[in-house]
Amino acid sequence: MNHTVPLRSLKLGRRHPLFFIAGPCVIESEHHALKTARYLARVAHELKIPLIFKASYDKANRTSVDSYRGLGLERGLEVLARIRQETGLPVLTDVHEIAHVEPAAAVCDVLQIPAFLSRQTDLLLAAGHSGAGVNIKKGQFLSPWDIRHAVEKVASTGNRKIIVTERGSSFGYNNLVVDIRGLAVMREFGYPVVLDVTHSLQLPGGQGTRSGGQPEFIETLARAGVAAGVDGVFMEVHENPARALSDGPNALVLRRFKLLARTLRDLAAFVRKLPKS
Repeated sequence: MNHTVPLRSLKLGRRHPLFFIAGPCVIESEHHALKTARYLARVAHELKIPLIFKASYDKANRTSVDSYRGLGLERGLEVLARIRQETGLPVLTDVHEIAHVEPAAAVCDVLQIPAFLSRQTDLLLAAGHSGAGVNIKKGQFLSPWDIRHAVEKVASTGNRKIIVTERGSSFGYNNLVVDIRGLAVMREFGYPVVLDVTHSLQLPGGQGTRSGGQPEFIETLARAGVAAGVDGVFMEVHENPARALSDGPNALVLRRFKLLARTLRDLAAFVRKLPKS
């Protein structure tokens, strides 16, 4: 069974065009988030690609206690609500606590379960009961087939608006690797599968008090994922990654998004026309 996930005017799934999830890791300011969202909305319109804007109001899983976390629940959701209204884009944000699910679902189209929390039953059930779309990030410690249990927890609430996202698996210390075979395994669950390209190139804790990254491989990994048949691509973007307040070392430079998105759109269209073996 292949589920189509409806989000506002978008339809996500293998019978539909490749979609994108993009935005800054965290809301740095209202001005910055709006500027980025407006740019992405223009690109989405020009390229005719489905796009979901992503930004976090709170990054609760930073490496260091001194790291910037965001604007917080109330102010952050105000910014996301304005972005949703002004750009028309569906909006996605992380939730780390059950108490945040209801207010976040009132504003956002998709609630994202962070990879580190992908086994947290109560959080998954709360997200499912919210009625919003639920993007489950596969934990770095989970096999592709084991994330099925998280999917089933959300589906048990009657919510079928589920997305499953690969973001790399732990490979020794301070390193992640993507097993392309896992994308095919997860597609068998019947829900849209996304490759989070930029987080898969993160080097967790690789800079001591913060994570490092290998952004030079973003385009290579993105093309590989689309060629393998993913339904969506997740990329964190920033106009100046060196100055980003979170996940800058693995972010895509914003000005490169349009060209890469066009390439991936066209590659996906070709892949979807291939005969099925």
